Amino acid sequence: MADWQNLRARILIKADDWFNNWRLLRLNRQIVRHSSLQADQQPVAFFNASTRLVGISLNSAFSHLTACGLQAAGVPVVYFACKAGMNRCVLGSVRDDPSQPPPCKPCMSQAKWLFANAPSIWFSYQKDETLAESLAELSIDELSQFEFDAIHHQQSRLGVEQTTDSNTIPLGQLVLPSLRWVLRRHDLRDDETTRIFFREFILSAYCLALEFDRFLQMVQPMAVVLFNGLMYPEATARWIAQQQGLRVITHEVGFHPFSAFFTEGEATAYPIDIPTDFELSPEQNSRLDAYLEQRFRGNFTMAGIRFWPQMESLDERFAQRMQQFRQVVPVFTNVVFDTSQTHANTVFEDMFAWLDEVLEIIRRHPDTFFVVRAHLDEMRPGKESHQSVKAWVTQNQLEDLPNALFVESNAYLSSYDLIQQAKFVMVYNSSIGLEAALLGVPVLCAGKARYTQVPTVYFPDSKKKFRQLAEDFLKSPGDIHIPPVFQENARRFLYYQLFRASLPFDEFLENSIRPGYVRLRPISWEQLSLNRSATMRTLVEGITQGSPFLLEKDRS
Repeated sequence: MADWQNLRARILIKADDWFNNWRLLRLNRQIVRHSSLQADQQPVAFFNASTRLVGISLNSAFSHLTACGLQAAGVPVVYFACKAGMNRCVLGSVRDDPSQPPPCKPCMSQAKWLFANAPSIWFSYQKDETLAESLAELSIDELSQFEFDAIHHQQSRLGVEQTTDSNTIPLGQLVLPSLRWVLRRHDLRDDETTRIFFREFILSAYCLALEFDRFLQMVQPMAVVLFNGLMYPEATARWIAQQQGLRVITHEVGFHPFSAFFTEGEATAYPIDIPTDFELSPEQNSRLDAYLEQRFRGNFTMAGIRFWPQMESLDERFAQRMQQFRQVVPVFTNVVFDTSQTHANTVFEDMFAWLDEVLEIIRRHPDTFFVVRAHLDEMRPGKESHQSVKAWVTQNQLEDLPNALFVESNAYLSSYDLIQQAKFVMVYNSSIGLEAALLGVPVLCAGKARYTQVPTVYFPDSKKKFRQLAEDFLKSPGDIHIPPVFQENARRFLYYQLFRASLPFDEFLENSIRPGYVRLRPISWEQLSLNRSATMRTLVEGITQGSPFLLEKDRS
């Protein structure tokens, strides 16, 4: 029975992919037929190698539709496309088996469907033996800091006199976030599996750097559009483009279903420039409140994933335990390998260094009930953390402390009920910190978050100040003072993030039968024109003119 169900699921996915690619082919043909490209205009270059292997993911759809929108506006585009161009790629790596090559054939097949609307320049992998020898005996720490003088190395290989300045590529740092993501951990083990992945990522990044440099010299684009700029293929391309003084636009999933965030900054940090005089109107406040009402019920998705199939209120047993203490402090954690962590680690070395500090605080304050909550994504099937908060709790015997409770990632206890009971909330850089600020609860934040761009929470700039603020809050006999601007800024920031910076693609996309993947709706090329789509108008003007990637009017 299980074999039949698996076979049926595979058949349905294959049929769904075929149906999706047929719609893709239809749109691509319309774009080629009807677009009046300006021959004398510089093209826009697109590169996206880390969002899908087969099928169409959200970010691959955002990239493709943006390219089509540019073409519909008369702007030529060109793709930099992977033809088995990396010996190990991000999505094609099997965490427990570094010897297994990526599934290049189906990936290239899907790429041909996606890129049929515009010229593509394909790159292949060529191993640099000299670089491989340099990496062979390095430890994880040495690989993390590895840099390579690409220009002088190439001149030496070609027997050319070295007359140029050094152009050292920080290969170790460029690939490190991807390695952590693939291995699902922040602290990397210095074992052979990790070293193999690290060496192969560096070798692949170097080959890609050379090929992307040649690509840019050949194409001479006005700008480059990349998926988030943090996964190593796109991070390497971004670094090369910036060395040439090119504008680089990166994109990530937005905070509405089927929405995208584009920026000339780092998309995973979600930089948003909010005018200082922006204030919410009564209508805008009502719209935000309606969104929050759904959010506080757990009725939302992120990147096509619904994290809260149900939400449970605090039960009587929890209430009785809570009443044994003077006050309650929820502690909300993150997924340690998540791309946001690259930006978060400014005060503490990483989230677990912060948790070590929190553990000492818990021990010093037996009159306070601390509820440590694992992130809901920590044990998601297929994406399970290999360095988890749950393991940290066990290792440090947290639950042996009478004033500590651990809530696992698969427990659907309402975080919002916890916040309502809190003296204050401690977070690393979780989104729940912004939501607690919206609810008027003091928040002590330990990592740089997207909402710390504006004053919304207490965010000390050193470990010492964090420790002192925590002590002051815990010892405070009454309510903790919250500057009124915190809640006001939290509402302003969230509104801008949701209704101005999250560009809607729901007119063009619908859910696939595969979670996290999408299908094209049966759209025509005219729906991507500037006079029909506010999203495409925002993107085209942002990419070609440098305008902000913000909707002129609030999304409906």
